[in-house]
Amino acid sequence: MRAYLSIRDSGASDIGKMMGQHEGQKELFSYGVDLDRRVRADHPLGRVQAMVDFTFARAGAAHPCGDHGNVSVDPVVLLKLMFLLFHENVCSERELVRRLPERLNWLGFLGYSLDDEAPHHSVLSIGPGPLGRRSVRGSVCAHGAAVLRGRAG
Repeated sequence: MRAYLSIRDSGASDIGKMMGQHEGQKELFSYGVDLDRRVRADHPLGRVQAMVDFTFARAGAAHPCGDHGNVSVDPVVLLKLMFLLFHENVCSERELVRRLPERLNWLGFLGYSLDDEAPHHSVLSIGPGPLGRRSVRGSVCAHGAAVLRGRAG
């Protein structure tokens, strides 16, 4: 069974027409598996999820997304996958995506269900697109610094 992403039309003025936005939703036939109940409440990824608003990635990715072609993987999911790559000390993008279906805590962190298909590993290698990895890393660091300044002030 192949799961498809729900795409929300939020208008062309605020994001690119072809930028995907993953909306996690409960499956009708998940055989009673609730990831929220299967992963302990005090898991570190749950704390990260509660403290960090990853949605800023959509604004940064809106400009490079075009108006034609295939719908992209949600930039929030890409950013969370990059976070998992470093936080969990996984050796490669390919290994991360290979292990993803086995890790309930990772699936829950991404907003995925057991039936959602993981993105291809190549989207992490080419995901930042024309901006490149250095620009994405710089944007994440700049956003983090701005959040910390806001909390300190």
